[in-house]
Amino acid sequence: MSRNTQGNVAQGSALRKAEPCATRFLMAGGGTGGHVIPALAVARELRRRGHEVVFVGTDRGLESKLVPREGFPLERIEIGGLNRVGLQQKATTLLRLPFTTLGCAKLVRSCSAVFSMGGYVAGPPVMAALLTRVPVVVMEPNAVPGFTNRVIGRFVSRALISFSEAARFFPPGRTELTGLPVREEFFAIPPTPRGEVLNILITGGSQGSRTLNRAARESWPLFRNAVFPVRIVHQSGPADFEELRNAFGQSGLEGEVVPFIGDMPAAFADADLIVCRSGAGAVSELAAAGKPAILVPFPFAADDHQTRNAEAMERGGAARLVRDAELNGDKLFGAVSEAVRALDEMGTAARQFSRPGAAQRAADILEQVARDFH
Repeated sequence: MSRNTQGNVAQGSALRKAEPCATRFLMAGGGTGGHVIPALAVARELRRRGHEVVFVGTDRGLESKLVPREGFPLERIEIGGLNRVGLQQKATTLLRLPFTTLGCAKLVRSCSAVFSMGGYVAGPPVMAALLTRVPVVVMEPNAVPGFTNRVIGRFVSRALISFSEAARFFPPGRTELTGLPVREEFFAIPPTPRGEVLNILITGGSQGSRTLNRAARESWPLFRNAVFPVRIVHQSGPADFEELRNAFGQSGLEGEVVPFIGDMPAAFADADLIVCRSGAGAVSELAAAGKPAILVPFPFAADDHQTRNAEAMERGGAARLVRDAELNGDKLFGAVSEAVRALDEMGTAARQFSRPGAAQRAADILEQVARDFH
C-alpha cells in the first residue's frame, strides 16, 4: 500500500497535504469536552513518546479551541450529526459524508492508526480508516456506546471501555477495561472519614443545571432542619448565580454558591457526597476520587447514555440514581439522607470503577496496533 498522499482544501471539507510518517497517529472525535479532553490526554502521551499526532475536527466544536492551544495540528472538516437531529440536518450530513470521507482518506493513509473517541466528528475519518484498512482503536467511555461506535464497533482493531457492559458491542477478545483518562489529582485524593458536618458538593457542570439549581434551593429548608449538620458548596453556573447566592445567604446554612469551581479536585477532596450529572467524565472522576454520589442523568444526552452510566454506578453500589424529571427538594433531601448511612461503602465501591493510567495504556495499544499494521 502506498503511504504517499496529497490533499487539497476544497469548500472546507477536504484536508491539507499530509506527508507520510510511520509514527503518525490520527485523533478523531470532537464537539464536546467529553470527546476532546480524553483524546488530548492520549495525544500528549503519544507526543511524549516521540510520535506525531494530528487531530480532525470542526470549527464549531471545542476542539477548535483546545487542540491548537495544546500545540497539535487540527485538520478541519465540515460534518454534522445523524443521531437525534432534524430531517434537513440529516439529509445535509448524508450528502456531505462521502466527500468528507474521501478527503479524510488522504490523511488517514499517512497514519499508522486512528484513535476515536466517537461522536459525529469521528464518523468520516473512522470510515476512511476502515475503507483503507488503517487500524482503528476506539475509546468508549459510556456504558452504552454512542451512535458512531455502535455502527463501526465490529470492525475496530481494539475497543477501550470504561464499563464492562459496553463489551457486548465489540468483537470478543478486542475489548479492554482501561477507563477514561482522568487528571492524576483525582486519584491522589485519599479516603477520609466523614466528620461531624456532612460536606455536600452540588455541580451541574461549568454552565450549571437549572434542575439541580431549583431542587437544591427547594431542599435548603429541609437541610436546615435535618438531624445531621451540613455544609453545601454549590457550583451554579453563571445564569442563576446571583439569585441563588442571595437566597442561599438567607437560608441559614453553612457553605457557598459559586458560579464556577476552578480547582475541582480540591472541591472533590473536601466533599463527603457529590450531587452531579452522570456524563462519562463525571463518573470517571468520581471513581478516581472514590466519592459517593447522587447522580441525576441529563435526560437529553445522546442515546440516554448518562442514565446507563448512572445505572451501572448504582448497580455497583457507588451511587444513588435520581431521574431529572423526578428531582425536587424533597427527593434530593431523601436521597442524601439515604446515602449518608452508607458513605464509606459507596466510596469504596466507587473506587472499584477507577482505572488509573488510561492514557498510557491507550498509547501502548496504539503503538502495538501500529507495529502490527506495518
